[in-house]
Amino acid sequence: MSYQALYRKYRPADFSAVKGQEHIVRTLKNQIEADRIGHAYLFCGTRGTGKTTVAKIFAKAVNCENPGPDGPCGKCAMCQAIASQSSMNVVEIDAASNNRVDDIRQVIEEVQYSPAEGRFKVYIIDEVHMLSVSAFNALLKTLEEPPSYLIFILATTEAHKIPLTILSRCQRYDFRRIRVDTIQERLRELLDNEGIEAEDKALAYIARQADGALRDGLSLLEQCISFYFGEKLTYENVLKALGAVDHSVYHEIMSALVDNHVDGIVEAVARLVSQGRDLTQFVNELVWYMRNLLVLKMADSADQLVDASEENLNDMKQYAEQVEQEMLFRYIRILSDLANEMKYSANKRVLMEVALVRLCRPQMEQDYDSLINRLHNLETANESLQAAIASGQFAVAVPAGGEPSEAAEQPVVQKELHPEAVPEDVRMVVANWQQILRLLGPVSREMLSDVVLSVSDAGALVLAFTQETRAEYFKSKENREELIQAAGKLIDRTIVLDVRYVQNNKEFRALPELRDVIKNVTVEMLD
Repeated sequence: MSYQALYRKYRPADFSAVKGQEHIVRTLKNQIEADRIGHAYLFCGTRGTGKTTVAKIFAKAVNCENPGPDGPCGKCAMCQAIASQSSMNVVEIDAASNNRVDDIRQVIEEVQYSPAEGRFKVYIIDEVHMLSVSAFNALLKTLEEPPSYLIFILATTEAHKIPLTILSRCQRYDFRRIRVDTIQERLRELLDNEGIEAEDKALAYIARQADGALRDGLSLLEQCISFYFGEKLTYENVLKALGAVDHSVYHEIMSALVDNHVDGIVEAVARLVSQGRDLTQFVNELVWYMRNLLVLKMADSADQLVDASEENLNDMKQYAEQVEQEMLFRYIRILSDLANEMKYSANKRVLMEVALVRLCRPQMEQDYDSLINRLHNLETANESLQAAIASGQFAVAVPAGGEPSEAAEQPVVQKELHPEAVPEDVRMVVANWQQILRLLGPVSREMLSDVVLSVSDAGALVLAFTQETRAEYFKSKENREELIQAAGKLIDRTIVLDVRYVQNNKEFRALPELRDVIKNVTVEMLD
């Protein structure tokens, strides 16, 4: 006999061998036992979850001469005929290639004849959502009033494309994605039957890559076995056969993101390309890696929810502590968008490099997650600067003559400002500043944490910053309006803002701080 693929060779012959769909198997077995068999079923679910397999088992079970607790006996003449595809009682139709109305009319003509043997005539229509509108309409009348000996089993991966008139006449069963541990157990069982050695870690990786589809898992396993025929299936072998990468690369990428090291990211991508790795698969795996970091950061029992070795788990915990929750949300969002774009791109490497650079450069975006990322970078840089100053790595620059310059020794003279010289609306804002801050969002409050409040020659309230990121934040119309409206609620006036980025520290320190001048002035709160 010619070679059979693993998913065909080990296709379940009865309900006991069906994995991960216990809720459906139990319902169908109860219907057979109680002789309460419906006339139309709709099996929905992603690829490789067992829709067609269960349909064939059910077709055998309803025609079996000696059905047992697990469905068909597999030994009677009817079971043997259906298994060998020689029975006229079970007809499989691929709606992808037989989707015209004439194809369905031919089926309708055939169903008028009762089965020559057995109880039921079963029609299994796969990918039924591919039928044309006219074909669905032709099928509708037969579905509504079928002969007593007729059963339709419709299988689809896209149930939302089925007309409601068809859905309302079928018993619907949703096939779930199969759990990783269930797929892993099945792979181990098949390898034991085949006499092939494999590491548990290797099978766990294949099961995870299957994405809930047992058939996909068997196909991936067969690919790995063929690549390393006659050898033990190790984790490293599986990574090479499937074009995947080890966790160390994800750690390297994450380290570069934390340090904003663009060069490190570009070098890592170049190595992946030179090794012939699948970039689309890598991005999907990187999304899953970020998901694991998010779980480690948020969940109480995270160790049980993250499938990783103890060594990798410890590394991931360290990175999870170094990044904000919002940063991980941003990483996952950008990488998920990248994965979708790469499906249709001819130059995946460029797309991937641009997206990873965006992760390192949150200033390229203006959304909430990016602002949190930028704040995190500023705080990290500030901590590094303070540590350097504390350790004596920074010193006052001394000119060649050996003595500090006169300019360096001159104290900063702050311009004197009398409260009466400050416009009334500016004084009212400064006097109520803390109450205004309470009306702002958390990001805006954080951005104003080191602002200097001053007044311009034109009488506008000056917001002075030494960090360009914070100045740019309030130059944005939306964020300016938030502050202006918050102030207006308290003082019942519309203020004018002058946002400045003051790069020169001496100039910045020379600005008069209105909170020092107006701190003893009492301003009456307005209703």
